[in-house]
Amino acid sequence: MRPIKPQHSPPRWSDYLPFIRRVSLFLGFGLLLYALASAAAPAQAAPGHFQEDKTSNDFCLACHQEKGLTLTLGAESLPVTINPVAFGLSVHNEEEVACVDCHTEISDYPHPEVKETSARAFSLSFAESCKECHEDQYEVAPDSVHAQALNEDKENAPLCTSCHNPHTQGRLIGKESGELTISARIHVPETCAQCHLEKYDAYKDSVHGKALTEEGNLDVPSCTNCHGVHNIEDPTTPLFRNTSPALCADCHDDPAIMDKYDISTDVYETYVADFHGTNVKLFSEQFPDGETNKAVCFDCHGVHDIANVDDPVKGAALRANLLERCQRCHPDATENFPGAWLGHRLASPTHQPIAYYVNLFYKIFIPAVIGGMLFFVITDIYRRRVNRAKGAKKA
Repeated sequence: MRPIKPQHSPPRWSDYLPFIRRVSLFLGFGLLLYALASAAAPAQAAPGHFQEDKTSNDFCLACHQEKGLTLTLGAESLPVTINPVAFGLSVHNEEEVACVDCHTEISDYPHPEVKETSARAFSLSFAESCKECHEDQYEVAPDSVHAQALNEDKENAPLCTSCHNPHTQGRLIGKESGELTISARIHVPETCAQCHLEKYDAYKDSVHGKALTEEGNLDVPSCTNCHGVHNIEDPTTPLFRNTSPALCADCHDDPAIMDKYDISTDVYETYVADFHGTNVKLFSEQFPDGETNKAVCFDCHGVHDIANVDDPVKGAALRANLLERCQRCHPDATENFPGAWLGHRLASPTHQPIAYYVNLFYKIFIPAVIGGMLFFVITDIYRRRVNRAKGAKKA
């Protein structure tokens, strides 16, 4: 007979109770430690406009949409009426920035007393507010000519809000493209005109300004293309002057732009190949801050009032206009003086053919002469050594 194996009964629920108690006790102890650690850690406020339980914009606009609302600052009266429609279309409202994110001193009504005694001082008190969201722009601004004017306490030195009204500012950079929007680019000159009206009046009548402001042509430069945005340099320095030809070349060397208008892309190449450009390029590379009296682009073409070269009144292509520009540096220049300049197109069989073929002749003649001389010298040395070796053998 085979031995009978003992039968085991199935496990009962009560058999697991000791294990469950131990696991529950361990998890409960862990949760208690986590709760104690969380309570001991210092609370951190959410950054910027992500704070909870803040005063809503609707609460502020309930009063500030009232027409004629002002704030008395000493002897001045500052309008504080906010157009709810304009604010609703602004980029700040679109990005859910709350009024109290900038006006951090205000949390309820009545508002705390304003200590500033002028509109300028009131604006200055918010100078650091923009940094909370626009740190990249804020970091480069101190090197700009505007910031230098502000540090010198000049009354008209612009602040962020001078160019960007925080209650009406639309979107400047496209969300998808990451570039300046078409609308923003077209209206840049108008923003600059608030302080630089004389320059704007000259620009809007120029070949660049007319194309942008009247035709909406985005191929032409606006103020910020040449001067920068938040890091605007002083345009009166030797450094700006010496590097200005390369600045013009950013557009005038680009076939994608110039080919549309049948404009030569040899402008910069022909400039640096002549006496003026060679010297200026040398200074820009070796002595960028050194002063030079050699002509740069805007000496002949103008700065903000650049005209089409074929313009019957101001065009540089007209010999009389070109002579007048030459005489600014060369007072003794005669009527034939501009004829020595070949223009901004490279010489070719169709454009300046004499210069082209003379240049081609020397490109062939000079290497041939130098190559022939080298061949003569080398063969002469070779013959002398051969003759010397023969003489030694005979001896």
